[in-house]
Amino acid sequence: MSKRLNLREFQQNLIDRLQAKDLSGERVTTLGVQIAGRNWLVDMVDIAEVLPLPRLTRVPLTKPWFRGVANVRGNLYSVVDMATYGHSGAASGDVNNRVLLVAERYAFNAALLVDRVLGLRDARRWRQNEVDGQVEYHDEQGAPWRRLDVSGLLEQAEFLQIGV
Repeated sequence: MSKRLNLREFQQNLIDRLQAKDLSGERVTTLGVQIAGRNWLVDMVDIAEVLPLPRLTRVPLTKPWFRGVANVRGNLYSVVDMATYGHSGAASGDVNNRVLLVAERYAFNAALLVDRVLGLRDARRWRQNEVDGQVEYHDEQGAPWRRLDVSGLLEQAEFLQIGV
């Protein structure tokens, strides 16, 4: 006969393990993404979800970086091609592309289209220097990374004005 699972004990054990992990200070809170061949770090608190590129509906008379709107579980999200927005080309639209849904705390139904997701990254021990007024990180292999300031992006007048 199989051992019975006590749900209450299981939940308490899970809560204890999560709290212990939080107290250790070893949580990785940044996601590595690639935009136009450059590496970027995005704080996990700034994104709600990472999805494959959904089917887009084009919107006429919008700027080239505004790729359209996508229906994600009944909610419409405006999709911004971050490479085009940064004047660095355009996302290919291939299977590696992902959209980052902006966290609900910003009250924007926006999705940021990136070339690919590179996984969680821990930049706390990476070498840092300042380039063009921004902190640039260098990982263990010497590759450069920059932080994507989602909050600052959402405050830019150009980002908020999609019409041509």
